[in-house]
Order: sequence, then C-alpha cells, then structure tokens
Amino acid sequence: MKKVIVLMLMFSLCHSGPGNDDNICPFGGSASCCNICPTNMEQRITSLETMLENAEKEVQELRRLTQVTPCQVSNLLFLIFSGTPRVAFSAALPGSGNTGPFTTATPLTYKKVFSNTGNCYNPSTGIFTATVSGMYFFRFSMFNNMTPAPNSVVSLMKNSERLTSVWDTAATDIHDSGSNAVVISLKVGDNVYVQLEPNRAVYDDGMHYNTFSGFLLFPM
Repeated sequence: MKKVIVLMLMFSLCHSGPGNDDNICPFGGSASCCNICPTNMEQRITSLETMLENAEKEVQELRRLTQVTPCQVSNLLFLIFSGTPRVAFSAALPGSGNTGPFTTATPLTYKKVFSNTGNCYNPSTGIFTATVSGMYFFRFSMFNNMTPAPNSVVSLMKNSERLTSVWDTAATDIHDSGSNAVVISLKVGDNVYVQLEPNRAVYDDGMHYNTFSGFLLFPM
C-alpha cells in the first residue's frame, strides 16, 4: 500500500512541463530549486518513502496521545461525581424472637437503622429504591436458632428478580448463620430488598445477626 501511495505521488510530481526539460524542477518549481530536490528517480522514491514513514509515525503518536482507556473514563467519572451523590445504608432486624413463617414471600423489614445516607432505604417496607443510576454493592446476612430443625431461606431481590439466596433447612445444630453479596447495576426506580421465602423463618435476639446493607459504588 505504501508503494502505491509513493508511486501515485511520483506520477503527480513528475509532470515537469513541456518537453520534460531536465532543468525544470520535477516538483513544480523553477530550475534553481533543483539543488534541494532529488534528480534521480530512486532518490525521489526513497525521499517520499521517508516522508510517508515520518507521517505515519506522527499519526501513531497522535493516536497514542488521544487514546482514552475505559479505566481512565471511569476514573474521570469518579472525579466528576466525587462527593455527590452519596448513597449508603445499613440496617438490622429489630427485637427478639422469630420473624415468620408467612404463607407468602415477604420482604423483611430491617427497622434498626444504623445509617441511611441519601434516604433511599425505607425501614417501614424494608425496600431500597435507587434514586441514582449506577453500580451498587449489597450484602445481607441470616441467622436461625430453631428447634427441632432450622427452616430458613432468604433471598436478595431486584424488583421481582431473585439475585442470590442464603438458606439453612437441614442440620443437626440450631445455631446457624450465613451471608451473601452482589454488585449490580440499578436504574432510577429499581427496588432491592431481602425476601423471606414462604413458610420459612429467621431468628434474632437483639444482637442484630440479620442485617441488610448497601451503597453506591459509582454513578453511570
């Protein structure tokens, strides 16, 4: 391809006027300029190839200088949005004793609120509602203390979609706990909550074993 470009340039430059006088500069100038212009075809081709290579290097350098990686974009967005908005919450089940069982799937209401920056979590419903589109982190824990056998299943929900679960339905002991976490993208209006599955129960005794927490990683 480079050879083709060079030859095209040579053909355009070799039109040196009537009679193709060797004393006329083939680059379109006067005869006096030939002291700085190649007079040999091979030299001309070499010179043009060098010019083309230098131009290609300059183009590559410009591309390198203007190239932006996805990581750089993310960092730039973080700098732009740093400090605002701020969304984070953490809450636990209140009181002592069992919660459940219920005949239908039921959102757990974590009414002991440790923090609720941005007021996106509603302790009356147990539901987190996104007011900022972005990437979020959520974690929840589960504890049971039942006899004669544990019977606990809870799930993290995004709207009506089950994301992940923790369960304990068969064991020889009666003190079990578990947790799970996700990183997910949310749009404004999306709801996230922990669901107690039908005919299941969890236990707390005021030590706040059952928790639900989340925060915004970065807007999108």
